[in-house]
Amino acid sequence: MKTIIIDDEPKAIKILAARLKRNKAFTIEGIAGTGEEGLKLIEEVKPVVVFLDVELPDIDGIEAIEKIMTLTDNRCKVVMYSAYDKYMLPSFRNLAFDFLLKPLNYEELDIVIKRLEEEVVIMDDCLDETLIRKNQDDKLLLHTNVLDFKVVRIKNICLFQYSHESRLWEVVISGYPVPIALKRNANNMTIQSIDPCFTQVSQKHIININYLMEVENGFCRFYPPFDNIDYVKVGRQYRKKLIEKFDAI
Repeated sequence: MKTIIIDDEPKAIKILAARLKRNKAFTIEGIAGTGEEGLKLIEEVKPVVVFLDVELPDIDGIEAIEKIMTLTDNRCKVVMYSAYDKYMLPSFRNLAFDFLLKPLNYEELDIVIKRLEEEVVIMDDCLDETLIRKNQDDKLLLHTNVLDFKVVRIKNICLFQYSHESRLWEVVISGYPVPIALKRNANNMTIQSIDPCFTQVSQKHIININYLMEVENGFCRFYPPFDNIDYVKVGRQYRKKLIEKFDAI
């Protein structure tokens, strides 16, 4: 796994790098002492994993997560770390993969490393057609857990949304009173590969562009029966692609 470390503290870098080098699954492609240097590295290397210090001399690490995800087409796992646990919740809210406290604890670090190994394997295999299968009639077979699945039509899906509480993607479907959670290994790449109509508008929302009526004050407005949905905000990093996708319809 291509890995980049962004931190301005040499001691923390030394500990982290030494631990990662013990695992053949990780290759450290670069180390940066500032956020800007790190973002340039990320754009060049397209890493799978980034270890990112929250308090950098030039940028806020938490705010940088969205930029990192954009630069890597949302295929990067960002592990935040800091000496202050007050940053833990904001990190997860911004879709960080995990959070570590400084000084780095070997046991906690090894747990995160193990999780990364498991999740990246899932991410690489997630396009398996058994996860979300589409037939010629534009029906989808959605696996919701190991045993259960639902069959729905694409035209009945308004959007997919990421739940911070369950850490799962959910699908909002006409006729269902609540969103339906998908299997753990569903991710944004899986969803967008189903059909060209599914377009990501933020880190946690992928919409069916055929239902998009307008974007007002940064929020998506949808045609009925989804005209009551008013919470989908278009991220700045996704606005240009959304407009290009809409013009191509």
